[in-house]
Amino acid sequence: MEIGEMLRDLLWLNAVIATEIIQLTENTSALVHKASPPMRCLEEHQALRAVALAIAEKYRKEDSLRMHLIGHG
Repeated sequence: MEIGEMLRDLLWLNAVIATEIIQLTENTSALVHKASPPMRCLEEHQALRAVALAIAEKYRKEDSLRMHLIGHG
């Protein structure tokens, strides 16, 4: 396998992991506090998701992560 392709795959996979960890954090917070996370946190998380998505799409042209994140929004 070409090293460049492997790196693109790893960047994409790391973006998936990062966005899922953000969602896990939000879900855990909601369960522990029995309320939605503060709006400030939700906004910051959305911005972090957007950065991870931009990185992923920069190196791998596919929309599966974007479509998945729409479900989290």
